Amino acid sequence: MNIGLYFGSFNPIHTGHLIIARHILNNCGVDKVWFVVSPHNPFKESNSLLNENHRLHLVQLAIENEPKFSASNIEFTMPRPSYTIDTLAHLSEKYPQHSFSILMGSDSFQNIHKWKNASLLISKYPIIIYNRPGFPATTFQEGKIEIVDAPLLDISSTFIRKLIKEKKSIRYLVSEDVMSDILANGYYR
Repeated sequence: MNIGLYFGSFNPIHTGHLIIARHILNNCGVDKVWFVVSPHNPFKESNSLLNENHRLHLVQLAIENEPKFSASNIEFTMPRPSYTIDTLAHLSEKYPQHSFSILMGSDSFQNIHKWKNASLLISKYPIIIYNRPGFPATTFQEGKIEIVDAPLLDISSTFIRKLIKEKKSIRYLVSEDVMSDILANGYYR
């Protein structure tokens, strides 16, 4: 089975993430998408991150009725900050029956040369890149890289957190279950 790994902070997960995952599932030869919740992205400040278990729970709520989506906490037990190459090595060893592809935005791909063991990552694992405005994707000579134009919404987790702090509605930006859980627990206030 080909698993598409969608790495992210998901702080919080929103409708845009789900639309991209569905598009990749429908169009890129991926059998399932695993949302890999990253406890700490080495390129982001961690002080604005909601606790990783709460973020994982929000992902689980967002995808609970989608059998081809799964939430993964694999990086919670790994050294921090987490590095994609280490996670892939761990998953490949733990699930030898699966092949893994990486899903990422073209903004992240532009920085891939800064990632730990970037050339090994590119040569060993297929990468599916969805274009993001202002960040044109370029291909590498090596590796199996697929560039797709997924439908994008101009929303971000940062924007959603800002709305919550301003006590404004986030309805339709996140699923109803995610919105209810965020409001009930006072997250991002």
